[in-house]
Amino acid sequence: MDGGEIARARVRWQARFDAAPIRDADFTTLSGSDVDPVYGPPEGVDDPRFERIGWPGEFPYTRGLYATGYRGRGWTIRQFAGFGNARQTNERYAMILAAGGGGLSVAFDMPTLMGRDSDDALARGEVGHCGVAVDSAADMDVLFEGIPLGDVTTSMTISGPAVPVFCMYLVAAERQGAEVGRLNGTLQTDIFKEYIAQKEWLFGPKPHLRLIGDLMEFCVVRIPAYKPLSVSGYHIREAGATAVQELAFTLADGFGYVELGLSRGLDIDVFAPGLSFFFDAHIDFFEEIAKFRAARRIWARWMRDVYGARTAKAQWLRFHTQTAGVSLTARQPDNNVVRTAVEALAAVLGGTNSLHTNALDEVLALPSEKAAEIALRTQQVLMEETGVVNVADPLGGAWYVEALTDRLEAEAEAIFQRIRDMGGDGTMTSGILRGIEDGWFTGEIAEAAFRHQREVEKGRKRVVGVNCHTATVEEPLAILRIGHEVEAEQRRVLADRRRLRDDTAVRTALARMAETARTEANMIPSMLAAARVEATLGEMCDTLRGEWGEYREPASF
Repeated sequence: MDGGEIARARVRWQARFDAAPIRDADFTTLSGSDVDPVYGPPEGVDDPRFERIGWPGEFPYTRGLYATGYRGRGWTIRQFAGFGNARQTNERYAMILAAGGGGLSVAFDMPTLMGRDSDDALARGEVGHCGVAVDSAADMDVLFEGIPLGDVTTSMTISGPAVPVFCMYLVAAERQGAEVGRLNGTLQTDIFKEYIAQKEWLFGPKPHLRLIGDLMEFCVVRIPAYKPLSVSGYHIREAGATAVQELAFTLADGFGYVELGLSRGLDIDVFAPGLSFFFDAHIDFFEEIAKFRAARRIWARWMRDVYGARTAKAQWLRFHTQTAGVSLTARQPDNNVVRTAVEALAAVLGGTNSLHTNALDEVLALPSEKAAEIALRTQQVLMEETGVVNVADPLGGAWYVEALTDRLEAEAEAIFQRIRDMGGDGTMTSGILRGIEDGWFTGEIAEAAFRHQREVEKGRKRVVGVNCHTATVEEPLAILRIGHEVEAEQRRVLADRRRLRDDTAVRTALARMAETARTEANMIPSMLAAARVEATLGEMCDTLRGEWGEYREPASF
């Protein structure tokens, strides 16, 4: 791009910046020097790279979605939390919001993630341990008691039983008196990454995709601000994928969901803004920054040039980031505070829209209240003290960062082509389904994880406190433990609810769900009706298991 084109583009950026609201804050250095909201090449200087770099808020959005960067709006501090029962988790949410958290993110326990009730035999010993137990809409009432759902954005990290859990959430909002059509938040829902990495599915791909399509249709019409699908690379990376595998597999999944929406006859410019993403921020600082920048650029180009999105919002890649749980170490866990801060800074410099910072003790147990506060304060120190909010994409144009961004983009494109070739019909969806069936994704991730672990064990990849600098004066941590009494109480409460509800209404609602599952009608209304009469999550999921069966992963050697 020549100097004149760059200058004209800067004029366009300036007009957008001037028209946007700016936060009332101090945008100077610690020494009091003024800084510009964005920097680029000197006036009149040619830069052939600049067509791919651009200005913030301009296609291909390498430097961010908004002309103002974080001067207009900071990232949302969205701490992921959930443990024990709904009452205990509600208390943690109140602490997070009172301490300055900007949104909520719900962690569910393993039985809930697998669509099982707390009194299911398969749930024994797992209730409340890795998240909050939710058996029915009544648990949602308690979970969000005193938290106005009409005013707070809520993210829910669940995929297999995401749709019935979403219906329980809507019922809780109705009972609060919230205007359901104006709710805002995100449901993970992403089933592709379950088959690829996390393994928390219920059914085979076809019925899961049917439910996701139903949810997309429902939200487009009924709750337009709500994002029904958060495409998750986080779990792919945590399973051992490389940065480029996380980038490519995640965006490929996103393209698959775009194809799903188009197959339902939805307008891409209407439904695409409801897609969001969830990435890992790992410890290799510059590679992570480049990954986020490449993700925005790839998504914008594919949405415009491959799928025909015309509006900026339909081309935007909005994403939440969580610092890397897999980077945390049980040895010298206080070092995890440093790791988390570095990873959070990479996410911010990469332009994340919201952020969760892990607690130092999460490698050992659920976060203690003190560790959770340190994690929250880590974000607040970055936001309030470091000056990173002053300038949009401050590393834009840096030779190393731009070279990494270009390299990750090129490597991701090669993976996209391989996935499409696997399908045989040119669609991303067919390639993903074939890759799942053949075990290709899991094989690629397993090989990457093995290579990395071998390098750690050889000492070539150094981990402080693990294979180098191992001497320490650190004391053992006091960790949060979930006692058996949590499970016993949850089972007792669930039994009371079953006894007091209208069983005839529940049986009728579940039968209606089963009937709907045999048709092509949208499943959401029948699930909402079941949630309103306190049908449990396990009952709703078992009803669908009876219709659609359960998925068994093919053996792979």
